[in-house]
This record gives sequence, C-alpha cells and structure tokens, in this order.
Amino acid sequence: MNRIKRLSMAVLKDHKSKFGINFDENKQALNSISTITSKMLKNELAGYITKFIKNELRNETGKTELVENEEDSSVDIEPSKGESKSEVVAEEPSKDESKSKVMDSSTSEL
Repeated sequence: MNRIKRLSMAVLKDHKSKFGINFDENKQALNSISTITSKMLKNELAGYITKFIKNELRNETGKTELVENEEDSSVDIEPSKGESKSEVVAEEPSKDESKSKVMDSSTSEL
C-alpha cells in the first residue's frame, strides 16, 4: 500500500485540480494524465485519491465549523463596550406599572 500512497501523492502534486470525490471520474482523470494498463493499479490509485480528497474536505469542513462555533460562543459571552460581565442593568418600571402602584397605595388608604 505504501507504493500506492507514493504514486497517488505524486499524481496529486501535479494534477490535484483534476480530481474530486467521485471514484469513476477520478479513474477517467487518471486515464487522461497517464497510461496505466493495470486495471487493478488504476482502481487502487483512484480509490486512494478519492479517499484522500474526501478526508481532506471533511477535515476542512470540520475546522470551519469549529471556528464558526467558537466565534458564535465568544460573541454570546463577551460583554459590549463599557459593560462588565458582573454588571446587571436594572430596568425602570414602565408608566403602567407606576400607575398601578399608585392606585394600589391609594386604594389601601380608602
């Protein structure tokens, strides 16, 4: 298998843009850039290249999602300018709430 890996890496080094995640298309790409007469060797190379590219894409996607998740969570945790993490903002009662308090105190007097 070491020979397959070396050959695949050599092919990818010069022709990576011609390969993708589809095994059959990768076999066709190998046909266009080389003259491999052994069907078994061609299938092994195309299979290794396909697996390599899929893993590479999966790793890139995983890294991207990890970075996005870290950015999202840091935005939620970080306070805005001039606000500390321990600072709590107290809301003033609305006009309706203050009227009800006045009514309550006036009704208690009656």
